Amino acid sequence: MTVTILFYIFALISVVGALLVITASHPVKAVLSLVMTFVATACTWLLIHAEFLALILVVVYVGAVMVLFLFVVMMLDVDQARQQRQVVRYWPLALLVAAGITALLIIAVGPQHFGLSHYPQPPAPTAHFSTIKQLGGALYNHYLYPFELAAVILLAAMVSAIALAFRGRRQGTRAQIPARQIAADPKSRLSVVKMPAEPKEDNT
Repeated sequence: MTVTILFYIFALISVVGALLVITASHPVKAVLSLVMTFVATACTWLLIHAEFLALILVVVYVGAVMVLFLFVVMMLDVDQARQQRQVVRYWPLALLVAAGITALLIIAVGPQHFGLSHYPQPPAPTAHFSTIKQLGGALYNHYLYPFELAAVILLAAMVSAIALAFRGRRQGTRAQIPARQIAADPKSRLSVVKMPAEPKEDNT
């Protein structure tokens, strides 16, 4: 009973946070609302004994990705009034799309497709049960090919993003050339100059 109550509490927080993301008047508030949504979602995953996924969601998304988004949003100069006018203009279309997606989700993954009548109740985990071991076994045994394919796609996307954003070295900038640094002769770079000592002036 306690787990059910906690599930509904965290689920409600997730829904409210997601609504605040798309209705916030400032981008920083939207990012903080998304952080709240991720944390509440991680708590719901903890309730179903998915500790690894919950920790990855908090560490990777909240601790790295969302902090980066927050820095970028805070550094951007966003015209709030102009952005709000553009968003208000598309509210009817956004509500129509949201209603269509909600209807599809209810039809595809509604409560009539789940429940103990469709799937047996999973056994209680033992004392030495490890979700990380189970996830690793399923990922690298049954789903190895899709996992490697996703890694290659992400690598190609990263290389493509770098190639599209790179505009060449700007004029006037200096870059280090490691090969020339290694091939440099210390004797040609450093010279010791001996200067004659000057007599001390007597101010008396």
